[in-house]
Order: sequence, then C-alpha cells, then structure tokens
Amino acid sequence: MITPSRLVLSVSAALAAALLLVGCTGSAGEQPPTSSAAPDDSSSTDELSDDFEAAWLDNGRMFSLVTWGSSSCVPIVDEISAEGQKVTVSLVDAPNADGSEKVCTADFAPRASIGGLPEGVDPTKDVEFVVTLGDITEDVDLDGNAALTGTGGEATDYEPSAGWFDDEGIVLLTWGSSTCPPIVENVEVQGAGATVTFKTEDGMCTMDMAPRATLLGMSDDVDDDEDFTLTLVGGNLDGTVHVLRG
Repeated sequence: MITPSRLVLSVSAALAAALLLVGCTGSAGEQPPTSSAAPDDSSSTDELSDDFEAAWLDNGRMFSLVTWGSSSCVPIVDEISAEGQKVTVSLVDAPNADGSEKVCTADFAPRASIGGLPEGVDPTKDVEFVVTLGDITEDVDLDGNAALTGTGGEATDYEPSAGWFDDEGIVLLTWGSSTCPPIVENVEVQGAGATVTFKTEDGMCTMDMAPRATLLGMSDDVDDDEDFTLTLVGGNLDGTVHVLRG
C-alpha cells in the first residue's frame, strides 16, 4: 500500500462525509468521458498539488492516478510509455467538446485519471510511475499485487473494478454512458466492506461505452485489507467489487 500523503489524510474526513465524483480518461482506444467532478469546497485555489497517488484497476490491466486541483479540469492521459517496470505518464486537462481550452474553477479537489497499463509491464511486481502534469513531475510508486492476473496491453472485460489509492480512499471504475456518470447517494461501511448506493439516472444518455471513475472516501477505522468488498446498489450497477491493493 502506498504511504498516504499528509494532504490526502487532511481531507479524508471530507471525502467520507461528501463523496467526490470525478471524470476520467480510459485506456488506449477508449473515448474519454465528460468530466463530472464535484468540488471540495473546504479550500479555494487554482494551484496544483504535487501529492499524487496511484491504484490498480481492472485486475491489473488498468491503473488510476489521483491528483489534486480544479474539479472542473480533470486531467486525462495524453501520452504513456514504459521501460521495464517504469511507466511514464503525461497528464493534460481535457479540452471542451469544441476543442477550446477549458476555464477551470478555483476549487481544490481530488481527480482520478485512468489509463491502460502498457504492454510488458507486470502488475504483480512494483511499478514506478513518472507523472507529469503541467509544470509538476512526480514519482509515484505502486506496489505489485500477486493476485492480479491481468497483463499490460490486454483488453478490458468492461466489468466494474476498484482499488485503494490510500488508506481511506478508493477509486471505483465503472463502464457506461459518458454523459451519465454514476452519482453516489450513500456509502455505508459494514465490517470488511461497504455498500455504495447510486441514484437512478432519469435523463437521456448517449449510447457509448466509456470508463467512469468515482472516488470514495472511507472512515479512518476501515481496514484496507485484501478482503474489502464494495456492494453496488442502484444506477444499473448492482453487484459486488473486490477492492484491489497496491
């Protein structure tokens, strides 16, 4: 498990109290969905933080990078390459649909960016991510997980997945319409797991299949062990998801 930064720990209570929904980008060939990040109003700044975190997703075929900055400008993966177990990732702010540059709100929130693990990288072994976002370049270490059976470059099975990005934070990956991202209604922790209830989407949704990332904050007494499971209820997402460690 990655050692959590002080900044992540300082807002973990806010994450647990108010679930933060964020947009993401998918693996190569996937259409990036529209951002649906919800801001954390506990602070107001347009500055980026260099406290980055990482998590395993999709049985090791994919990963998530959690960064901090404006909730309306969720970074997407622009370029990715690998040399051995070292993965270099360039993150950029997604443009508007018409290609124009986005105007970012002056809030400060965690955002999850999702990418596909490059071919040749082994998720059962430790991975070093070298992440560039704006003027910041940060090294992020993600521990290997021997239970992961996916491989870098392998196609997704489009099933929900989740991974710990710190001791009290989970990235949940679901697949569906990019214009109708999941909206969390409630999270209830129950021993070695949690029930996540989603609101039902009433509006019109596009018929695409895109990755959607949801950040979930857990309470500080949760044990991020190997048996932690999310039970998803509502929003056409009913099922259970084992939370991957890294």
